Amino acid sequence: MTKAEVITKISDKTGIQKDDVTQTIEAFFKVVKDSMSEGENIYVRGFGSFINKKRAKKIARNISKNTAIVIDEHYVPAFKPSKVFIDKIKNSKQVKELAPQE
Repeated sequence: MTKAEVITKISDKTGIQKDDVTQTIEAFFKVVKDSMSEGENIYVRGFGSFINKKRAKKIARNISKNTAIVIDEHYVPAFKPSKVFIDKIKNSKQVKELAPQE
C-alpha cells in the first residue's frame, strides 16, 4: 500500500478531504523525522515506537580490493511494533492466507 492509498483510505473512512489528510500525514512524518534527528524517540501507545538504534563501531571488508574499512559508531532509525500490534498481525486470517504454505 502506498502513501496515496493510505491517504485515500483515511479520507474515505473519516470524510475529511484528501488535501487535509495529506497535510496531516506529511506533518506527522516531518515531526517524526525532526524529532528522531534530534535524538528523541517517539512512542505511540498501542501502535509502536520509532527509535534510534545504536550500531557499534566495526571493521568491514571490501572483498574486491581486499581492504579493511572502519565503520564508526552510528545510529539508524527503527520501528518497534507494540505487543497489541504484533498480536493483531499474528491473529489475522488474511495474513495467514497470504503467507507461503510450507
